[in-house]
Amino acid sequence: MIQFGIKDAFDIAIVALLLFYLYRIMKESGTLNIFFGVLAFIIVWVLTSQIIELKLLGSILDQFMGIGLLVLVILFQDQIKRFLVELGDHKRWRFLKNLFRHEKHNSSADARKYVLPIVYACMNMSKTKTGALIVIRQEIPLESYEKSGDIIDADINSRLIENIFFKNSPLHDGAMIIDHDRIRSAGCILPVSHDRNVPRALGLRHRSALGISQATDAFAIVVSEETGNISVAHRGALTTRLSSTELENRLSQIMASDK
Repeated sequence: MIQFGIKDAFDIAIVALLLFYLYRIMKESGTLNIFFGVLAFIIVWVLTSQIIELKLLGSILDQFMGIGLLVLVILFQDQIKRFLVELGDHKRWRFLKNLFRHEKHNSSADARKYVLPIVYACMNMSKTKTGALIVIRQEIPLESYEKSGDIIDADINSRLIENIFFKNSPLHDGAMIIDHDRIRSAGCILPVSHDRNVPRALGLRHRSALGISQATDAFAIVVSEETGNISVAHRGALTTRLSSTELENRLSQIMASDK
């Protein structure tokens, strides 16, 4: 007779939670079909190797599992990084992170200091229909994307942002990356999302913003060159037609959480 206790229930709950996080991240990155494929393969492997105990087929699948895990780590390193960030950045663990910080910051004041120049620049570019793509780093490093553009390493300044995205500027077509309250680089190349749910009216900037939000936990702002509308992408979700107040509120939350 099979005995089922609290320990078994706890074990199942942990596995279910891990699968849920993986499912959400794979869904946001547009690789949900691969998730279900890998899950189906694991189920077949468990049935043949552990339950039915087919020795020949089980040994073959065991070899595939050993190699397959290495291949999955290589192919989905961005998703794995996001998965680890999700676990470490959860609200219930945030108080532990604060215990190891030696300095305390006035998050709201610091956030407003850097948020307002970005908001002013976006509103001015929205009025003139100047296309722009600004990426704000959070937990996952963006060095590989920074190196694809020109390193700037300057203070956040609204005039500098507008000059970089001016139509005749050589850097206006790429993305600007902001990291730790500094403009690190501009003219950067980002991954493009191939999500079929993105409206066709949205261009390459919106797909790039969505792509970087799927590959990392970064926060991306887009100013449309055609309509002047402001959109943001975060954690695989794209929100369009933001007002200045809405943009300021979203940015304040992002910048304050980075302190």
